[in-house]
Formats: sequence, C-alpha cells, structure tokens
Amino acid sequence: MLLAQVYTSQKQFDKATQVYTSLIKEVPDSDYYLFNLADLYMAQGKLNEALATFEQAEKKFGPLDEVSFKKQQIYLKQNNLEKALQEGEVLIKTNPEEVRYVLAQAEMYASNNRFTDAIRLSEQALKQDPDNPQARMILADVYRIQGNSVESAKQIKLAFASPALDIDDKVRILVDYIKQLPNPAIEQTALDLATITTKVHPKEAKAFSVAGDLQTITGHKAAGREAYLQAIQLDDSKFLLWQQVVLIDAELNQTDSLLRHTERALELFPNQAAMWFYNGVAYILDKQPVKGVKSLEYGRKLATDNPELLSQFDTQLGDAYHELKEYAKSDAAYEAALSFDANNAQALNNYSYYLSLRGDKLEKAKEMSGKLVKQFPDNDTYLDTYAWVLYKLKDYQGAKQALEKALKTTTDATVIEHYGDVLFQLGEKDKAVTQWQRAQKAGGASAFIVRKIKDQKLYE
Repeated sequence: MLLAQVYTSQKQFDKATQVYTSLIKEVPDSDYYLFNLADLYMAQGKLNEALATFEQAEKKFGPLDEVSFKKQQIYLKQNNLEKALQEGEVLIKTNPEEVRYVLAQAEMYASNNRFTDAIRLSEQALKQDPDNPQARMILADVYRIQGNSVESAKQIKLAFASPALDIDDKVRILVDYIKQLPNPAIEQTALDLATITTKVHPKEAKAFSVAGDLQTITGHKAAGREAYLQAIQLDDSKFLLWQQVVLIDAELNQTDSLLRHTERALELFPNQAAMWFYNGVAYILDKQPVKGVKSLEYGRKLATDNPELLSQFDTQLGDAYHELKEYAKSDAAYEAALSFDANNAQALNNYSYYLSLRGDKLEKAKEMSGKLVKQFPDNDTYLDTYAWVLYKLKDYQGAKQALEKALKTTTDATVIEHYGDVLFQLGEKDKAVTQWQRAQKAGGASAFIVRKIKDQKLYE
C-alpha cells in the first residue's frame, strides 16, 4: 500500500496500478483498493478501465454516492449523456432528501437543451427547498433561452432576493449585465436586481458599488452617486469610488458637492493627483481662484509621470490665473498644455478668447480659434470665440458670418449680445438694439446690456 502511494505521488501511475491490482488479487478483503485503482485509471484518462473498476466496486459494496458521481463524470467525458443522466437519477433515488443532486441533474438537462426536464427538476427542488436560489437561477437561464423574458426576470429576481445566493455571485451576475449595456431589453431588470442586492446585503459595500455602476451607465447619475456614497460609508478605502463620485459631481455641475467630496477624499488620498485636479476645479467654479491655483499647483507636482493629466492641470491653471489677472502665468500655462497636445480644445478656445478680451496677440488668437473652427465647424462656443477674435481685429463681416452660424444652434445670451455688437459696428444700429434686447431677455448678458439698450450705444 505504501509503495503504491509513493508511485502515485511520483506520477508513476502504471507501477501504482500494478501494485493495487496485485493487492486486490492476492490480499484477502482488500477490495476497498478498487476505489484507489479506479481513481488511478481516471488520472491516466483510461476511462473504460475506470468505469469497469467502479462497477466492480459497486458489486462488492453496493451503490455509493461518490462512485455514482464519478461514473457520471466519466460518461460526460465520453459524451454518453444518457448514461450520465441515468447515474444522476440513481443519485436522486438513493438520496431523496439531497436537493443538490436534483439541482445537478437539472443543470445537466439545461446545459444539454433538455429544458422540459430541467424545469421539472428545478421545480422539484423548489418543493423541497422553496428558497433555493440555485433552482431559481436554472429556471431563469432556461426561460431566457426559450425567449420568455418575463418569467426569466421573475425567477432571477427571486434568486437575488435570497440571502443564500452569495453576494459575490450576485456581483458577478450584475457585472455580466453591465457588459451587455446599453440594451433596453435588460436595463430595467438589471436595475431591479441591483436594488434587490442592496436591500438583501445592506452592509456590503460591493453591493452599492455595482449598483452605482449600473445606475451611472444607464444615465441615472444622481442615483448612481448616492449608491457610491453609500458604498463609501461602508468602506471608504476605495479610491475609484471617490473618483466616480466627483466625476458625477462635475457632470451635474454641482460645485458644492464637488468641493465637499474632493476635500473628504483628499484627507484619505493626499497623493492622488487627479483628486487635487478636481478640487482645484471646484474652487475655481466656486469663485475661489486663489485656492484653486493652490490645489492645482500642488496636484501638478504629483502628476509628473502623467503627461495627459499634466496638460489638464495646465489648462485649468490657465483659466485660474486669468481670473486672477496674472496674464503672463495664464499664457504660460496654456502654452504648456498645448506643448503636450496641440489640439487641446479647451486650451485653444479659452486661450484665444482671453487673448481677445485683452486685445493681446490677436493674430495668434485668430490662428488658434480658426484651427478649432475647422475641426468643429458647428460648435457654437468655438464659433463665438473665433467671431470675437475677428471682432477685435475689426473684421466685422467675418465675425458676423461666424456668429450667424453659431446662432443656428444656440440661444446663449453672450453670443446674441456679441452679434448685436457686430451689427452696431457695421452700422445696423436698430438690428443691434434688437439683438441686445434678445440677449437681455435670454439672461446672462454682460453688465453693459442695460446701458446699451437704453442709450443705443456700444459699451465695452
């Protein structure tokens, strides 16, 4: 016996087989070695020999669960489905209280397109164990394959409602749903499953995290953020969750939330350059450019190994320094951003526009804004910037053409007011006043708009 074990551990299966065969033949009451011998045959891929040996063992010891299970595996490897199913039925009959054998048989039927039998056995399992989530999952898969989406959704929701279905299994399934999105046919089911998961596992951060992913991907940004925040409340150590929260804050233009969440995140992750970036942006949006610059300059030092992020820092610094009227620093920041990416749209647009406001480097501003308009000929923001540069260069006809094109897609007060200014310079005073009135009505025009309308004069 010891020799056989040594040969087996050394993977000398032929010699181990010879030893066990001799023991069984020569030593009285050694038939229990048949199980070792059969396992050896299976290890060598000698399936027929293994099967014969297991059957020999069954004659000696009677039906055994482990033997039936191994015979079933052999039949499956031999593509003998009927024999494998027969062994499954043996397991069920000899173990009527064991739901696991019923479910294993149901899965085998399902995987071989024997759907009626799969449904029958799954329902049998549910009669024995009404809350069994595995049976529900088998039914959900079968109904899905059959095209019965309503019943499939019902069964998978019942499975998810069971605490017995492990949270990791639920997350894995939800991730599979995420991979299939966008897909209107499954979107609501996926959202419902995520909600069920958070209710059944209210103390699992991963439940809220994957729910946040689903909500965000399906366009429910605010709900997604709330789910991420609940995940953070349970486990605040995951930087990606914080990042998702602040990205949504930014997308929703909720400056207060962006500022509050970046401040909290930086307490936990002070070395994350991206979080300093969003913190700086939040301060700038909150009309606190000094604090914004401080955060951006600090974060920039942490981003030296990430040129793309550096370019974003420099672009924002260009905006911030302009607000502080530190124009040399603003220009230098934009130049740094464009040195990495000459097509950085935000840098090209803002740099051009701020130069035009200052009346400085107007030819350079025209070149940059003109480049943007060529790339994005229908973008009203870029058209307005280009028009204002032309206006400063006294090319009023060119400015008029650009603004008229922009006004086909926008009702922005600034663009309308600029159009009025151009018309005034072209001697069309009445039309100019009409446009100024439109700008005032739209809301968001300059501080000069009331005087322009009242005096019918241009103020800049």
